[in-house]
Amino acid sequence: MFQTYNLLGKMIQKEEVVKIGYFAKPHGIKGELSLVTDYDLLEADNDPYLICEMDGILVPFYVESFRSKNNSVLLVKLDNIDDEKSAKRFINQEVFFPINRFQTLSTTELSWRSFTGYILVDQIQGELGVITDVDETTINTLFRVDYRGKELLTPIADELVVSIDDIQRKIIVSLPEGILDLIGN
Repeated sequence: MFQTYNLLGKMIQKEEVVKIGYFAKPHGIKGELSLVTDYDLLEADNDPYLICEMDGILVPFYVESFRSKNNSVLLVKLDNIDDEKSAKRFINQEVFFPINRFQTLSTTELSWRSFTGYILVDQIQGELGVITDVDETTINTLFRVDYRGKELLTPIADELVVSIDDIQRKIIVSLPEGILDLIGN
């Protein structure tokens, strides 16, 4: 583990990272963790590290080694995590990557899931709320949005996106007319 500061000497902030997956469970007894992710960032990074939120603080961890288990799981060994007991504290921890390195290294197209936690803003209606989840169980991908205390399901597709602001964690969209009427705002 190393300092929790970025290059400017400030604590790492949420807006400086992007969620790339989560640790599912330890693998074996030597501290390896199963990282569920859609990204192949570690292969392209010369000095890879991952970030987890521990006790409310974003903490970076160097990656000692990694190997692919299948298309969506990497087995990751973090520096100084050497046994199953140490690895267990990472179970179900969200895993983040520095956004500046993500944009440089990502060779995988962004999945809609990577925008969980972003604020959805409609060009006409304004700010709708935070994207809490993505529903890919239907033909059309849907964002689940906390809209004034209710769940709003909004269709999402490339043609609806006007712009994405990774710094402010906002997605500006042009939703189909009448979509908000469906939940009776």
